[in-house]
Amino acid sequence: MNLQRARDQYLRFVAIERGLSLNTVAAYTRDIDAYLAWLGERGTTDAANISLQDVSAYVQWLATRADSPLTSSSQSRTLSSIKGFHKFLVEEQIIENNVTVDVNPPKLPKRLPKAISVEQMSALLAATDGDEEVRVRDKALLELLYATGARISEAVSLNVDDVTVGDGMIRVRGKGGKQRIVPVGSYAQAALDAYLVRVRPIFSARGASTPALFLGPRGARVSRQMAWLIIREAGERAQLDIELSPHTFRHTFATHLLAGGADVRVVQELLGHASVATTQIYTLVTADTLRETYVTAHPRAQHSGPNSS
Repeated sequence: MNLQRARDQYLRFVAIERGLSLNTVAAYTRDIDAYLAWLGERGTTDAANISLQDVSAYVQWLATRADSPLTSSSQSRTLSSIKGFHKFLVEEQIIENNVTVDVNPPKLPKRLPKAISVEQMSALLAATDGDEEVRVRDKALLELLYATGARISEAVSLNVDDVTVGDGMIRVRGKGGKQRIVPVGSYAQAALDAYLVRVRPIFSARGASTPALFLGPRGARVSRQMAWLIIREAGERAQLDIELSPHTFRHTFATHLLAGGADVRVVQELLGHASVATTQIYTLVTADTLRETYVTAHPRAQHSGPNSS
């Protein structure tokens, strides 16, 4: 079958029968169109004529093309689109064999989470000091993020009833609707107490009644986008020349706990990870920090040895 006809059938299939979103269908379209254009330039216009060598060469070209080589993650996504296309062609009996079965995506580099130091976190939190209403609110939010390791979506979804400041615990609703109970340290407790007593009633009176814990000055629940701005502005006031995001607090929470001797299983429970393997990546960050500290501080770790010249 002509590749363009096969392409049209496949895109109809993913859009209508699989019901994928417009954005996903658009991504598939870009990937398949680029793939077919590359094949066309090499004289392949029929689906039955695509070989394993063609697919392997295309994946190799993606990584090395002169104009803009794709990252490993982008290569993996593109190959996934191509594999789906070929699987469809086999299932529809347009071709006999799926030549993409033995083509593997590139290994993705292990991305270590970025945490900041205790001193940097202290400076960031201190940047929210002040008596202004929004500063009191911002301090409560940032202290809570660092104290609990909650995702930003979890933090802004909190309701007042989820927080029992006197007991030092909060109830967090994580992915898949799963709930977990997380302790809150004394600094975060004090910041939350100040916000709940002095500021939230004022904000709440300005808007429609809502159970949301964190409110904006007009009484609406703080959004994820607003939380990003709060963190960015605090970083600017603290003059931290580093990239900050809500996830910085989660990464730093886990890294500082493990560096302080916490068991990885406990950290897993606090973060709400389904698998301990997800949490163990933070142990790599801690090990790197220990290694750097050792090499810097130990008098016999900085040189080659007694026979070095």
